[in-house]
Amino acid sequence: MRAARFHQYGPADTLIIEDAPEPIVGPGQIRIRVAAASVNPVDWKIRSGAVQEAIPADLPAIPGQDAAGVVDQIGAGVPDVKIGDRVFGLTNFFGAAAEFAVLSYWAPVPSQWTLEQAAGAGLVVTTAATALNALGDLKDRTLLIEGAAGGVGSAAVAIAVGRGARVVGTASAPKHDFLRALGALPTTYGTGLAERVAALAPNGVDVALDVVGSGSLPDLVAIVGAENVVTLADYTTAPGLGVRLVIADNNSASLAEGAELGARGIYTPHISESFPLERTGDAHDHVQRGHTLGKVILTL
Repeated sequence: MRAARFHQYGPADTLIIEDAPEPIVGPGQIRIRVAAASVNPVDWKIRSGAVQEAIPADLPAIPGQDAAGVVDQIGAGVPDVKIGDRVFGLTNFFGAAAEFAVLSYWAPVPSQWTLEQAAGAGLVVTTAATALNALGDLKDRTLLIEGAAGGVGSAAVAIAVGRGARVVGTASAPKHDFLRALGALPTTYGTGLAERVAALAPNGVDVALDVVGSGSLPDLVAIVGAENVVTLADYTTAPGLGVRLVIADNNSASLAEGAELGARGIYTPHISESFPLERTGDAHDHVQRGHTLGKVILTL
């Protein structure tokens, strides 16, 4: 099968397109013929070797966790899936950027999504859901999301709105219409955040989620208190402030919640850039530069 692989840690140009052995489905897993895969920040960090102690690669390795496509093999003990079903989901850190991929967690693709959109949903949905679960019941509460326009942030907005929350989201000014379309009240980040948020939410904010780790945790703590803040990104500052640091819990239930929101028209993954598999290195470079609106995907 065609696949993007890296034979050593390094920059994006270490990725090459070549023939690779097809993956073998195991118990409790499914294999899909990949229509599209997404590129997440963790993918370039793995490829570069920046996180090799935490997530070592068995070289040569195929990058990618997110994929969507059509089921072509089903492992032992897997119920309620048929050959030919359209699904999206997650690998175990590697293998998505290829013609075939084995998924450990998955959900049906709602009819409202294309397979390309579905490819951008898996990791951001499970990451966002994990963080929001840590904040408790959100119904009729006001949530502030720092970094709301990226892949995880926009998924968090949609899930929170679906759970009945009022959402204030920060992003640069050109992204505010995007946040309004998701159902959030937008504002800019940086100095004066507390005052801007107070103007948008005069009855106060109950909880806050930091998605980007841009150094705003002291501001979020001042707004809602440390016990009401969760961060996905600020590993350095969180412990000293008493803020909870959350790590994504990949599971099929969160994927199903994202799919259900898609079926209701509340959440549609936003694709900012699309690259063919042959340009996987360019896609990694694009994501590594940051400031992406939504998701970057590979098409096969």
